[in-house]
Amino acid sequence: MSAQSVITSDLQSERALFGFDTPRFREDFDEESFDFRHVFSVDHPLFTRERMRHLLTNPATKNNVYYNAGDIRVDQRWDSVPARTKPVEEVFDSVENSGAWIALLRVNEDPEYNLLLEDCLRELKQLSGRPIDDDKKTQEADIYITSPRRVTMYHIDPICNFLMQISGEKQIHIFDRKDRDVLPEEELERYWSLNDYSVTYRQELEDRAKVFTLRPGTGVHIPLNNPHWVKNGDEISVSLSINYQYKDDRRKNIYLANYYLRQAGLKPKPPGTSKIIDHMKASAVTVGRKIDSQFKKLKTTKQSATQI
Repeated sequence: MSAQSVITSDLQSERALFGFDTPRFREDFDEESFDFRHVFSVDHPLFTRERMRHLLTNPATKNNVYYNAGDIRVDQRWDSVPARTKPVEEVFDSVENSGAWIALLRVNEDPEYNLLLEDCLRELKQLSGRPIDDDKKTQEADIYITSPRRVTMYHIDPICNFLMQISGEKQIHIFDRKDRDVLPEEELERYWSLNDYSVTYRQELEDRAKVFTLRPGTGVHIPLNNPHWVKNGDEISVSLSINYQYKDDRRKNIYLANYYLRQAGLKPKPPGTSKIIDHMKASAVTVGRKIDSQFKKLKTTKQSATQI
């Protein structure tokens, strides 16, 4: 079967979870943002309000919950959001009026959601032709519940993401990670070195974003590190994210090397400029980490020995 016939297959196909219209699905996978269709809705037993609330108290998932609430700007940093003053259960129960963004992370630690995650990744693996099982370091299913008219600030993520709208409506503005006016090398270096998700939003470049309106039954693919921000509609929004992180740390290690080189006053070459230089940087960071790890083990051993 050709890639074209697989990718444009209709949702009416037996057991299909996704529907894609783009003939370039395989080429655009984790390179370009594009929209798609899916079968999940509020009628699904895992997306009723009662079932999702159970995730707040389920021992397997209750520690994976995050929320923030209040007036949030597009350009606001994650470390400057208003302090959380209420239990998440109270915020969840009043989400219509709480101005909140609630992230139920790693819901796949609940076995029923894990089955859903595995089904989705299995189909994406088939459609993409990618060895996802070999590529991925971690995999997650996350649920985002958002109050009406709430903004999710501009940021980047370390994941290859398929975001699906379950209920409500919202607009997501997605930028190209390869656009160095939008996302300079220095910001990528800080991100990969310091886990700094709060890249700088540039209002004057807003017209470079692809804007997708998500409604129930539709979704959008967000490639790794593509900057984005979200504006919710007039109703509560529920979205499902199926995502994974890559096992290969080469990209991270090159940016980490460049971060320290820039801190030393040098102007490092961006990744992709030279395969040889990229390999040297990635190898140097890998070796440095191994030496640091061995040093820490030796230090711990010595400390233990002095206590005998």
